[in-house]
Amino acid sequence: MAQTFGRDANTVFLVSLIALVLVVGGLIGLAYGVQGSPYVTRAFEYREQPVQFSHERHVAGNGIDCRYCHTSVETSAFAGIPPTKTCMNCHSQVFANSPYLEPVRSSFREDKPIEWTRVHDLPDFVYFDHSIHVAKGVGCSTCHGRVDLMPLMLQVSTLQMQWCLDCHRNPEKFVRPREAVYQMDYQPPADQLALGTKLVAEYNIQRLTSCSICHR
Repeated sequence: MAQTFGRDANTVFLVSLIALVLVVGGLIGLAYGVQGSPYVTRAFEYREQPVQFSHERHVAGNGIDCRYCHTSVETSAFAGIPPTKTCMNCHSQVFANSPYLEPVRSSFREDKPIEWTRVHDLPDFVYFDHSIHVAKGVGCSTCHGRVDLMPLMLQVSTLQMQWCLDCHRNPEKFVRPREAVYQMDYQPPADQLALGTKLVAEYNIQRLTSCSICHR
């Protein structure tokens, strides 16, 4: 009786099976990579704004503290977008007649808020509280990057769940002394894990990873 399969059938089947596994694995890896890429997260993408505000000029150049504009960052879930009056505290005197700042002056005259485009915009199903992170020693630059070096504001992190969980599971890798929270050029020390472990205990930082912490 003639053989149904040739001598090389097993080899062909094995090679085909390995190829299938590699292709499926590659597609899964590709999908995972795309999901976390700037194409999806919009990281490192400049957003058009009514006025192209420069954090580099205001923070690094003029030494303005984050809390001067983001007044509720220590007491509220929302860091706060400064009202036009905050801008005019300086710009009624500095560059007071600059055509570039006419949208700011117009907003102030008409008592109509400037419609800024949010750069760090979490989905509605995600709850994030700035105040608790600041209180636990999470620095501004940890999440927002070196805003003092940004002529235009952009997002440097994915803001995806895996990125959040990395910190929630291993807070000792990221926390800093509270007095350095607003220090843009803060560099973690060589013994960050030792310092972080100490601060985790001192600040009573919990490893909160249950769904209800962020999804309410």
